[in-house]
Amino acid sequence: MTATRSALILLGWLALVTLTALTGIFTPPGEWYAGLDKPPFTPPSLAFPIAWTLLYLLMALAAWRATLAAPPAMRWHTLWPFVVQLAANALWSILFFGLHWMLVALVDLLLLWGLIVFTIRRFAGVSPLAAWLLAPYLAWVSLAAYLNTSIWWLNG
Repeated sequence: MTATRSALILLGWLALVTLTALTGIFTPPGEWYAGLDKPPFTPPSLAFPIAWTLLYLLMALAAWRATLAAPPAMRWHTLWPFVVQLAANALWSILFFGLHWMLVALVDLLLLWGLIVFTIRRFAGVSPLAAWLLAPYLAWVSLAAYLNTSIWWLNG
């Protein structure tokens, strides 16, 4: 694969994760979230945009590495779970912050968690590095599941 093609693939993945990130921009936490009771260990507000920026970058790098490493006949088999988890990721912000459907958002988040694990397994089959690049994302989504569950419990 040429360097130009590799760079274009990386740019494509960066564009796709950026589109996913935009759902968070269009559905900000706002006053509703500020007024909710939150559990212990809730990170400060500033941590979220910093963490998500780094996580989206790692996600794009992971997808890029998996794309490059997967044999052409196996690319879609390897990458479709990643694309589906991006959709679940985008949906969570809409459900939780946009519609205030905390329980439905939690169900989506649990589905997202499973999809990330599935994606990691698929990526590990072609690129262990790609799989490891998703580990911080899985950890953060685990924290998000704790927060979502606790906020639903405290405010439901």
